[in-house]
Amino acid sequence: MNKSLIQKAQLQKKQPKIMEQEYFENKTFEKIDFTLNPPVKGEYEYCRFLDCDFSNADLNALKFVDCVFESCNLSMAKLGMTAFRNVKFSNCKLLGLHFENCNPLGLSVSFENCNLSLSSFYRTRLKKMTFKNLKLHAVDFTESDLSGSVFDNCDLTGATLENTNIEKADFRSSFNFSIDPATNRVKKARFSLSGLPGLLNRFDIEIDY
Repeated sequence: MNKSLIQKAQLQKKQPKIMEQEYFENKTFEKIDFTLNPPVKGEYEYCRFLDCDFSNADLNALKFVDCVFESCNLSMAKLGMTAFRNVKFSNCKLLGLHFENCNPLGLSVSFENCNLSLSSFYRTRLKKMTFKNLKLHAVDFTESDLSGSVFDNCDLTGATLENTNIEKADFRSSFNFSIDPATNRVKKARFSLSGLPGLLNRFDIEIDY
């Protein structure tokens, strides 16, 4: 073997291998434990995940498009540049997730009958999202954009809304929230009479019905 061929072979050996990204479409993943072996890196489109365990799993850089997660546990999963595009979570456990680490391009999610307590949406753009029948204890919405979003029967005990855009958002059926109109954008946001204390508690006043 001549010198040039040897040098070429050595160069190829030194170059890092590029991990191939796989593509999954219209697949159903049921009762799979991803805690030890995370999902294959790649793109998942029109896929369903049923009763799967993703707790503490590495979901970094995965892409989910038009997918559904049902009765799954994603608590404390790593979401570095994870793409969620038109993704629905139903009856899921989603504790301590940092959605601000997701890929912001096309981020679109909806939640129903889920527990998102201790999760964070810091500075996340969530315009016109749907939050239905959720436990949102101590969730951080600081500086996020929730304009036009619907909070339907959500428990926001201890949730942080600071410098948050909730213009035209609907909180009429939600409860246990504390929102300071002086530090948040609240124009045309909708509240019920029962939610009035959550807007006035900073003034330390008593309201009689």
